Amino acid sequence: MLTPNRCRQRGQPLDSEDAVAFSAQSIAAVVKTMRLHPAYHPTPLHPLPSLARELGVSSVNVKDEAGRFGLGSFKALGGAWAVVQLALAEAEHRLGRKVSPHELFDPEVRASIRSLHVGCATDGNHGKSVAAGANLLGLDATIFVHQGVTRSRSAAIARYGAHVVTVPGTYDDAVATADRECRANGWTVVSDTAQPGHETVPRLVMKGYAVIVDELRQQLIHEPTHVFLQAGVGGFAAAIAAAMTVSDAFGETRFIIVEPTLAASLHASNNRDRLTIVEAADPTVMSMLECYTPSSLAWEILSRLASAFMTVDEAEALSAVTMLGLQGRRHGIEIGSSPSGAAGMAGMLRVMLEPLAREDLQIGTDSRLLVFNTEGPAPSA
Repeated sequence: MLTPNRCRQRGQPLDSEDAVAFSAQSIAAVVKTMRLHPAYHPTPLHPLPSLARELGVSSVNVKDEAGRFGLGSFKALGGAWAVVQLALAEAEHRLGRKVSPHELFDPEVRASIRSLHVGCATDGNHGKSVAAGANLLGLDATIFVHQGVTRSRSAAIARYGAHVVTVPGTYDDAVATADRECRANGWTVVSDTAQPGHETVPRLVMKGYAVIVDELRQQLIHEPTHVFLQAGVGGFAAAIAAAMTVSDAFGETRFIIVEPTLAASLHASNNRDRLTIVEAADPTVMSMLECYTPSSLAWEILSRLASAFMTVDEAEALSAVTMLGLQGRRHGIEIGSSPSGAAGMAGMLRVMLEPLAREDLQIGTDSRLLVFNTEGPAPSA
């Protein structure tokens, strides 16, 4: 189901704080810090010319995040970056002076942040990123997962030294538990979903995601006309849309937000023109997108910048995984996606099969489509 953006805020500029946070200058500073880590390198952008010909458009490109920092997901950029920024703030508070990122490995600075304990809720990848950031800095981390998270995903988090706590219920239940337990214990919540009045740390997480746009500026030959962005709480989609919108390197671009039919809180929010929580449904194969409460910060951005919101069903997501694999083999590239990672591709393929949807989005022979493979194959249970 494709629904045009119906929100009263559609087309309005970002508020000043977000415009500054996602500016090219601000994101370049994030990249500069990330380059201090030897594992940082831009992830590949793959052109899919045969698919573009089949679809009757000028180009199709896929940005492949499966190898990001060796953690298997774009979320490696967000949680770990936020932990580093929180550690810098703690060190500066304790030492009473400015601390640069490379000093985080200095014994004096390490000692000043040792009491910092971070925690978060996760479906898997965000928690792994937070745990990796904490492990890098020698910090304690407690990660809350819901009962639907597989043992292998929990084990992948624990390998970074984090304490993993399983919470009955859904991802939203894990979020509530993480918030309550972290506050009770004096731990710092590193959330990737914002609530009104609690947006500072989620904005840090999203700034980490926006590094992808800095890389795209260097990789794309022509700016995309249409970008399909999968969404759970919406942080990734909002970060990419915001950073592309405020960048001089990208012109007028349409952003289409793609969610699972079984967890479509942003789609529901668009229909009601206000942030909307949806009821938990049956589990979706797009498990990393199985979120029923949108991030307030992400919604504030997407209600202004998105051209349309849409949903894809289980079969469409699985078909998109097959399509990505086929295209990878055809062009000699490795794109091993999960259903969550392929959701943006699923949305694009569904739109291209529906003439009215193509017409609504003004997709024609000169259109340049961009999708993201946001993660590699999900570990088995």
